[in-house]
Amino acid sequence: MSLVYFLVIGLIAGWLAGQFMGAGSGGLLGDMILGVIGAVVGGFVIGLLGFDAGSLLAKLITATVGACLFIAALRVIKRA
Repeated sequence: MSLVYFLVIGLIAGWLAGQFMGAGSGGLLGDMILGVIGAVVGGFVIGLLGFDAGSLLAKLITATVGACLFIAALRVIKRA
């Protein structure tokens, strides 16, 4: 059940990050992949800062921020 939970949060976070960053919709699968990568990136960054995302809202925010950071990094790499 936790895998489904993780994927649903990833899907929502990916969609939110696409809306915030103006990345457009990559479709359901693209948003889910973006959100899952964002959850990993966000979890890493939040861990480095010494925080822990315990609640559902905190996990969603962490994944969304991570996905936004991932989109920003992709844009920087794409320009280089």
